[in-house]
Amino acid sequence: MAEYKGPGTRTRSHELVIIQPQVSPSVIITDQRVSSRAPPNFAHYPDPVEGPPAEYDPKPGTNPVLRGLPLAAAAALITRSDWIAKYFWHNAGFGSIKDMPELDDMPYTFQPVVTPLGKTGPMLEFGPELVTPQSARAPSKAQTPRYYTAADYHALYKSGAATPLQVAEALLPLTLPSKPAGRYEDAWADAHGNEGLALEAARASTERWRAGKPLGVLDGVPVGVKDDVAVAGYRNHYGLKYDAKVPWFKVHDKSEWPVAKLQEAGAVVLGKLRMHEMGSGTLRAAVFARLVLCGTPTNHLNNAYYPGGSSSGPASAVCAGLIPIAVGTDAGGSVRIPATFNGIYGLKTSQHRTNFMNHTMCITGPIAATAADLTIAYRVMTQPNPDCATQGRFALSIPPAPSAKKTMGVYRDWWKHAEPRVAAACDAAMDWFAAERGYEIVDISIPHLAEAQLAHGTICVAEMAEHLRRRAGDPADWLSLVGPANRITLSVARQTPAGDYLKYNALRTMLMRHLAFLFQKHPGLLIMTPVTPLIGWPRVPGDDSRGLNDANTTFRNMMYIFLANMTGTPSLSAPVGYAEPDQGEGKLAVGLLATGEWGSEEQLLSWAAEAEEYLHDVYEGGRRRPDAWLDAIALAKETEVKE
Repeated sequence: MAEYKGPGTRTRSHELVIIQPQVSPSVIITDQRVSSRAPPNFAHYPDPVEGPPAEYDPKPGTNPVLRGLPLAAAAALITRSDWIAKYFWHNAGFGSIKDMPELDDMPYTFQPVVTPLGKTGPMLEFGPELVTPQSARAPSKAQTPRYYTAADYHALYKSGAATPLQVAEALLPLTLPSKPAGRYEDAWADAHGNEGLALEAARASTERWRAGKPLGVLDGVPVGVKDDVAVAGYRNHYGLKYDAKVPWFKVHDKSEWPVAKLQEAGAVVLGKLRMHEMGSGTLRAAVFARLVLCGTPTNHLNNAYYPGGSSSGPASAVCAGLIPIAVGTDAGGSVRIPATFNGIYGLKTSQHRTNFMNHTMCITGPIAATAADLTIAYRVMTQPNPDCATQGRFALSIPPAPSAKKTMGVYRDWWKHAEPRVAAACDAAMDWFAAERGYEIVDISIPHLAEAQLAHGTICVAEMAEHLRRRAGDPADWLSLVGPANRITLSVARQTPAGDYLKYNALRTMLMRHLAFLFQKHPGLLIMTPVTPLIGWPRVPGDDSRGLNDANTTFRNMMYIFLANMTGTPSLSAPVGYAEPDQGEGKLAVGLLATGEWGSEEQLLSWAAEAEEYLHDVYEGGRRRPDAWLDAIALAKETEVKE
């Protein structure tokens, strides 16, 4: 094993310097011995098998960048010609995986579900580090501003200075269409006149507080839910233009399990939050801002950049201070990338940890302004569902003991592809984790990452195409619901042969086995990368209204985050710095990504709390709130409740 030399020892901004300890070869062999058996406290744990050696050398994308009229023309051609669609499928490299000799006789893994076994409850208690209001916290060394937390709302209601109904009355008008348009409404989907549901929930919470019987720290706290997660009384739009004739746009009579648990804890759902069309914003062929039909949310850190996606609305609303917690979904970074672009926190859980989804990549997970609220939301959302044979079997994730070994693994050939500003911010944070928090940094490698990312993208869009085809009002005209960028994406996805699809899932097996090998070799390992190699995604005039298909940049943007989706591992993004923008005003956030072993969410959340300390107390200038940040509590105190 290797030791990290500490800060100030790098020769390049993107490199982590590793030194080898002076030990005998026999000791090295003993230390690196890895059991070939899966640990007994898991179901479906992959065989810990080291993958074949392979260099990481991603080729630049050669897909055409299409916008405006050329985009519309290309969509018309591709949707009408399987031959042209097949050409683009091959041009993207999707057919290059099936002939990999390493995949001969490799089993297929279609659902990357690895289930930790043991006690499923009760839910871990919320310690003082989670329920202490910011006003009672020790002041930040850098005196940087803090976001409000659930604990701040709890203290507000306990003091009687405002009620949950006042909060809802203050915030709801900011989520609804107005003329002129408000600065916050573009994060919110059409409520179809159902905003009264939020007021009803807020009244019920207010009555509990008046009776002295609040349900807990979340009672009365405003939250939002991404528009592909069911909430009782609301429609899901999936980023699509609403059509009352399509059964898919039905009003749901039941909330999805993780949302229902938040509601049972007293959280007030203010409404549904916008997302990219079909959630394809972080897939191969749709720009992050592909919201032509329902509007593009604002990145309040710098409105000359997109907010990321596909959980664009949730991240925008949390960044602006309207809500401390949002529910998102993540099949290819859709929680973690927008969280990073907006300077907040996002957790992609182990596959099916919060609820079973009919996807092999997608999970439902929390986005929050603080590490404390991310932890609270995670614990509430992941309570076991007795009616689900998959989600209900997950054992509690337990925080690591104070004496647990702390190890970070870095694949330098992968890391070095980040832009210099991204690498510099992430390198500085890694210095601090090693020097001040006792992490040992070790070199690791992961085989065939470029091919695995191709497989990930193809599986995602193939699943998306099938979901849309079966839910459209007219199966013969199922592409009519989406814009030209996604017509191209989905038409290309339909060209995937069964043989190629099988080999993609054989590659998934190889990748999962290799990660199992790494986790057994380095107990407690966190695999570290930047969240994205990019400093944001600049907005280009006209793209919001006419659309953009830039598969090359989209694919590059997903260079790091896809690993957790492909393997079912949990992964957490945390802001660790800021960088000067190339356009507009306002520094852009840089995120660091930690990916852990299956079931290690609490370890990741503990790491997030450390990362938050670094950003507030160590990083020069500290944490930033956007100029548009809303003081929701002050606004609520001034709000008169309408009878």
